[in-house]
Amino acid sequence: MPIHFQQLAAKGNASTLSIDNWVIEAGQSWGIFSSEGDIGSLLGDLICSEIKPVSGNLMIEGCRVAQVSLSEQQRLLEKEIENDDTDFLDRIDQGSSVYKLIFDVCQNDTLTLKLLDELDLEHLKSNGFRVLSTGETRRVMLARALATKPDLLLLDNPFSGLDIAHRASLAAYLESLAQSVQMLITFSREADMPDWIDSVALFSGGSLDNVMDRQSWDQHPIITQIKSQSEKQSEDMMNLIRRHQHSTHFDNPIFELKSGHVEYTDKVIFTDVNWCISKGQHWQVKGPNGCGKSTLLGLIFGDHPQCYSNDIHIFGKKRGSGETIWEIKQHIGMVSSALHLQYRVNCSALDVILSGFYDSIGLYSQPTRNEINLAREWLTILHMGEYEKTAFKQLEYGQQRLLLIARAIVKQPALLILDEPYQGLDYLGRILVKNTLELIAKENLSQLLYVSHYQEDGLASIHHFLEFKYDDTTRCYKGHIGSQ
Repeated sequence: MPIHFQQLAAKGNASTLSIDNWVIEAGQSWGIFSSEGDIGSLLGDLICSEIKPVSGNLMIEGCRVAQVSLSEQQRLLEKEIENDDTDFLDRIDQGSSVYKLIFDVCQNDTLTLKLLDELDLEHLKSNGFRVLSTGETRRVMLARALATKPDLLLLDNPFSGLDIAHRASLAAYLESLAQSVQMLITFSREADMPDWIDSVALFSGGSLDNVMDRQSWDQHPIITQIKSQSEKQSEDMMNLIRRHQHSTHFDNPIFELKSGHVEYTDKVIFTDVNWCISKGQHWQVKGPNGCGKSTLLGLIFGDHPQCYSNDIHIFGKKRGSGETIWEIKQHIGMVSSALHLQYRVNCSALDVILSGFYDSIGLYSQPTRNEINLAREWLTILHMGEYEKTAFKQLEYGQQRLLLIARAIVKQPALLILDEPYQGLDYLGRILVKNTLELIAKENLSQLLYVSHYQEDGLASIHHFLEFKYDDTTRCYKGHIGSQ
């Protein structure tokens, strides 16, 4: 049965959806591209009846629907945290196992094992959900959706967070799946649009602008237009950063890790990592999902419990020699999926940016007038001035991520750690942030530590690389230093 949108308007927490007339015929799979705005989650919630239209009609009947989105992932992680039993155990609660999360949806052992195998989750089936990497978590969310045996599958940026190998395998898997399951797939990267997609819906600012065949999409000028818009916005952002530029002196090296090693009760993540970051260097950390990239960054930031069992020097101090964690964090800005999840307080958008001055989750100090004015300038440049008083959790995922990026940059830290910073951003937001990071690195306003699985996200000013590669002898990952 066709899906028919007719004079429809819908409203999410901080975004709207407007569709005059759109018919998706039975069996058709569509690519959905949004130049600006978090369309994927809103459209998914609408079709799954999580929200109701404000006006107009959506006709969809007799169809089992499942969705995979970052918002869904965030909701499941928050549920897992609420069920944390660490206080009643003699160990840290790692959350429900991968097997249980899939089995609970379908109550079918055969189907669960099949999905574990098809989505390369077999080796993770006993692992807790809360200790999975971003890419591993994304594959679990897809397995849970498929366990419901949907007729229609809504995928919001399905390749986000996946390493190169898993992006390739997922692309092939989805192409095969499209023979039996109808799909609507939202993309914020034009390169992620599968070749087998025949029709494309183009949204802008929450409104359906155009529908077209694949050939018309390949020739559409929207990408060129957005790049031009983002360059102007990036320059405005850099002018703001330059006006408030300051520097802090540290002796060489900025950071050093000797024989870095992280292991849990059941396995070693990485070992023998020797890494030194000198003044003025920008680094990219590479490696597959689950190799320990985010764990390594947690050692630097001080959020990982094994940061004190490793030989670490940072900003001229040996970790564990009496320095407070706040003395270290005041020189570091951080963006990561883990931080995004931890930011569960419901302070305003303005306070989120202001919290960057105090390295807090939420705002508990009285900011200065200058800090407030600077935070408001950031909101204006991000086109989020109207959300100044809006609660963080009432904003869409992509808007939240932009605020956390501004929070990390606002104090102009000596070290700026960016772990998959573009996750959840629309096309315009991603290009805007990438351009800005490139300029920050080029002008050495902060030193960057950068993680991204996409080659197109590489920054020209980054010449140093730490890459994790699996070592068969030690049966764990080791770090390899490279430069160009």
